[in-house]
Amino acid sequence: MAKVVVLGLGEAGALYARGLRERGFDVVGYDPFVRLDEPGIEQAETIAAAVEGAELVLSLVGARAAEAVAREVFGAAVEGTVYADLNTAAPDLKAALEREAAGAGIAFADIAVLAPVPRAGAATPLMASGTGAERFARIMAHAGAEIDVIPGPAGDAAGRKLIRSAFMKGLAAVVIESVGAAQKAGCEPWLRGQIANELTGDPDALVDRLIDGSRQHAGRRVHELADTRAYLESIGQPTRVVDAAHSWLASFLDDQPAR
Repeated sequence: MAKVVVLGLGEAGALYARGLRERGFDVVGYDPFVRLDEPGIEQAETIAAAVEGAELVLSLVGARAAEAVAREVFGAAVEGTVYADLNTAAPDLKAALEREAAGAGIAFADIAVLAPVPRAGAATPLMASGTGAERFARIMAHAGAEIDVIPGPAGDAAGRKLIRSAFMKGLAAVVIESVGAAQKAGCEPWLRGQIANELTGDPDALVDRLIDGSRQHAGRRVHELADTRAYLESIGQPTRVVDAAHSWLASFLDDQPAR
């Protein structure tokens, strides 16, 4: 089985290292701050030692360290190695790293992680783009991972991940704000039921209704949100999401032709 290197042995990196070990891969880890000391996971003392002879290198070092670690790998890995960057970063950075990798003969895979790693470990659903995407997918298929390889250079997967983050983090924010208000008003169970009901059924119809309904009824909803903001303020609940929604609806009114 292929030698796979996992750079960064925090929560996600450790789960990948263990999952790959269980699937029969020759796993080498590197992390200057964490030691796993587990059978079947060799831990190297340097990046250069870790990537020697590796077919695939997974970077899970975090956004702050990702760029510097990638460049160190490019200077140490053998030509033909696949370098998979699973860190969340701007598309422009992923594209720049792919160009640097190409100069060193390294195939670069921009990997977007599409679900929390603790749910499925090395089998977490992923999206891949870049010169190393297809090879990355072939290797990781042995780990049971569902990988959506999209055409295009490194940065394309990162861009889609960030667009998805706008939805997922925005959804979390609206739940935090509305459930917080419901707690203060003493109706949390009722609101949780309302949320669950809205998120069941036909998902495509829900998305269309949210978009089309907001545009069609922007005038009425702007006034409704003004009342919502006043009420939430009266019970001591922040209105950051309500304010953003009000701004979006008001922009739809601005876009409507004058009559």
